[in-house]
Amino acid sequence: MSSASSQNGGTAINLQFDDNRLLPLLFGEHDRHLARIEQRLGVSLASRGNRVSISGLHSGCEAARDALMALYERLQRGMTIDLGEVDAAVRLAAAADGSVEGRDLFGTEDLTIRTRKRHVGPRSANQASYLKSLRDHELVFGVGPAGTGKTYLAVATAVQMLASGRVDRIILSRPAVEAGERLGFLPGDLREKVDPYLRPLYDALYDMLPGEQVMRRLSSGEIEIAPLAFMRGRTLASSFVILDEAQNTTPVQMKMFLTRLGENSRMVVTGDLTQIDLPTGARSGLHDALDTLTAVDGLAIIHFGAEDVVRHPLVARIVRAYDARRWRRGRRVWDRPSSALC
Repeated sequence: MSSASSQNGGTAINLQFDDNRLLPLLFGEHDRHLARIEQRLGVSLASRGNRVSISGLHSGCEAARDALMALYERLQRGMTIDLGEVDAAVRLAAAADGSVEGRDLFGTEDLTIRTRKRHVGPRSANQASYLKSLRDHELVFGVGPAGTGKTYLAVATAVQMLASGRVDRIILSRPAVEAGERLGFLPGDLREKVDPYLRPLYDALYDMLPGEQVMRRLSSGEIEIAPLAFMRGRTLASSFVILDEAQNTTPVQMKMFLTRLGENSRMVVTGDLTQIDLPTGARSGLHDALDTLTAVDGLAIIHFGAEDVVRHPLVARIVRAYDARRWRRGRRVWDRPSSALC
């Protein structure tokens, strides 16, 4: 239940919650969830018993109300919340601008990915668009800075589709761009040489599945993690295929990868065009693909920005600072609408 009033050019909203047992979880230890909402939205929150008063500018108060109601309703459904969920609710409420309230703020239930170890849902409007595209399209490009969930959500979707039998295997790939060292001079056999480049993909898998299940599926071939060069000459049928760090492919490599798509398969390409490690002057295969495939039917291109960063809030500020410097130097990064369906 809520009520609102205007005072001195600002707004005051009063919320009342029915279940007192959920309030310690909603407010957080030492009211840290309320403090985070205050910090992110520039409002003031005061709690007394089962009531919360919100004061400040109208838009901030509405967003705080919607975020609190969405978090409360998650607790009512038996779900847990942490600072990450609080940040997500604030981000989604601010983006919705009062058009979506309560439960629907986090998206409909069919956007929640359920794996053996966790439930994963969108934490920004672009993440919601991305998850819908992963569900509905056979080829999806996720482009944007680190920390926006491009790879994580793709791996979560892949694990869900494998568990439900919609695909027979998961194939995760990255270009093994040499980070100042020649692979031939690194110690170990080929797998030991390339594994460090693929470690983020392993980390995402272990976040979704129990360790023994990851190892069993890797041994059986249900999950394959391989450098991009290993994709040449293959037709990948009944597979969920993810190419990570695609900004470090060449146009030839990108075309080779995209043409591996087989029957009953899904393909996801993720990358950050501001972090290209190719030799100076070399054209990124990801940039080339986005230029070439914009008008192709049946694929989706989702562009993420600093507002979608779901890591530490400082990461978003770092991304914005680097983007601002690029603008000052007149070097614009890839400039498209935040999401586009082709």
